[in-house]
Amino acid sequence: MKRAKVRLFVDHPLGAGQTVPLDRDQANYLFNVMRMGVGDAVAVFNGRDGEWLTEVAAASKRSGVLTCTAQSASQMDPPDLWLIFAPIKKARTDFIVEKATEMGARRILPVQTDFTNSERVRVDRLQAHCVEAAEQCGGTFVPEVADLRPLDKVLASWPEGRKLMFCDEALVGGSAGLPENATGPWAILIGPEGGFSDAERTRLRALDFARPVALGPRILRADTAAVAAMTLWQDRLGDWR
Repeated sequence: MKRAKVRLFVDHPLGAGQTVPLDRDQANYLFNVMRMGVGDAVAVFNGRDGEWLTEVAAASKRSGVLTCTAQSASQMDPPDLWLIFAPIKKARTDFIVEKATEMGARRILPVQTDFTNSERVRVDRLQAHCVEAAEQCGGTFVPEVADLRPLDKVLASWPEGRKLMFCDEALVGGSAGLPENATGPWAILIGPEGGFSDAERTRLRALDFARPVALGPRILRADTAAVAAMTLWQDRLGDWR
C-alpha cells in the first residue's frame, strides 16, 4: 500500500473504487502547493466512512479526481461530549476550537454570557479550523460548530438526559468533583475572561443536570481551562479510560 504524505477532508462518499472530485481550493493545494500529480497517494476522510487511501486519477490547476483504493482506518467517532464556551480573543478562540477537535468533542457551541467580550463569531471560519485540526491529528470525525447563542437560551432548551460539567473558577483549590463513572451524554461549560456573573453562577448551581467542577489550585485562562476540562473528562468518563 502506498504511503500518503497528505491528508484531506472531503465532503463526498468514500468506498472501494469510489471517485472523489476535488474543488478548486483542494486542487490548488494538492497540485500547486504540494506539487502532487497523477498516481500520487492522498489519505482522505469525510467524517462518516473512516479514512481511505486514494490515488490521484486526474489533476489540473483548478480541479482533479481521486480514486479510493483501500480503507486505511475505520471510522472513530468521539464520545457524546459538547464543549460550550464563551468566545474570547480571535486567536485564543481558534485555539479552543482546534484543541476541542483534537481532544474529541462531538459538538462545539459558542455562547454569549454576561461577561463575554466577543459579540459575534465567524462560524464558517471556526468550522474550517475544525477541519484543519482533524486533518492534522489523524481523526476521522469533524465536530459541528453551532451558531453563537445566549447562554440562558441554551440552558432553557437543554436536552433531557445530558449532564453538564460546569467549570466554576469560584471552586479553585477544591477537589474536582467529577464522578468516576457516569454514562450518557455530557457537556462542558467554560466561562469567559472574568468568569461567570453571580446571577449565572446561581442559576447554574440550581440546575439538577449541572455539576460544578474545580480545575485545580490555580485560576486558568479560558483557553487553558477548555483543554484542562476536556482532559479531565476524557480521563474520567471518556475514551481515554
